[in-house]
Amino acid sequence: MTAPPPRPLPAPYDRWFADSPIDGTYGYDRDALLAVEPAAEPDGFADLWRSWYARSREVRSDVVAERADAEGAATVRRATHDVFVITHTGDGGLRLRAWVALPVDGPPRVGVVHSHGYGGRDAPSFERVPRDAAVGFPVARGLGALNRGVGAPDTSSAHVLHGIEAVDTYAVGRSAVDLWHAATALLDMLAERDPALADLPLYYVGTSFGGGIGALALPWDDRFVGATLEVPTFGQHDLRLQMPCLGSGEAVRHHVADHPEAREVLAFHDASVAATHLRIPVRVECAAWDTSVPPPGQFGVANGVARAPGRPST
Repeated sequence: MTAPPPRPLPAPYDRWFADSPIDGTYGYDRDALLAVEPAAEPDGFADLWRSWYARSREVRSDVVAERADAEGAATVRRATHDVFVITHTGDGGLRLRAWVALPVDGPPRVGVVHSHGYGGRDAPSFERVPRDAAVGFPVARGLGALNRGVGAPDTSSAHVLHGIEAVDTYAVGRSAVDLWHAATALLDMLAERDPALADLPLYYVGTSFGGGIGALALPWDDRFVGATLEVPTFGQHDLRLQMPCLGSGEAVRHHVADHPEAREVLAFHDASVAATHLRIPVRVECAAWDTSVPPPGQFGVANGVARAPGRPST
């Protein structure tokens, strides 16, 4: 039995991505994407995440500043900011490294936790960073230049399956929890310089992997006053598991086919479910075409934000 011929790509993507092995729309037009519902919430979802957050706030960050460059300088000037490398405590007592950037021209007006995609991060990126913001650039366990090999594998296909045997050990959830620790480390570092900055309001920026773990972490942490989630992953696993892709979701899809019990773990790490608990202004930037993070999953997160009861309009 021969496989059916591939379906022609819809316009204008047939011109833009003529050589793509996958239809990055997955057959969804704008109206269909806006109709994607968040996944069903499993019993105990919110209580579990609240308990993880409460536990995280009991952990001391124990921030230690390190050399910021190969020449041994304590800081590196990046136009409007001085950049530090720090080590702080993450989930489970793991010591994680991150960059922190403090404004040159005076005390910060806001703090920003600026996460990254599944490629990790090799250096701070100052896109979407106001000149008067103090910024923490966390690097997820196992990833990037600072934490490669620490607490999780360093490739997306292995990282996304690490600890998937149990809800409490899954690397996606542990990485979301680490964001709370990164926020604490940033605020603790600021408070050492000026106690008045201990309660600085925080904003979150996260792309792809960072967008997904941000959606998971933000609803439970009232230190954050807003967020931008770019092409967020980990949303609407019911759909994602049906959609071949070129990103980390493909490893998950194959794993669940062989280990269906992992589906229960994923249910407690669904960004579209968490998004329905958000109560702060959130901007979600979704793609209509994406072969790495299927758009229906992204819109599951965006639509979860839109459906969150009591959330301020944006």
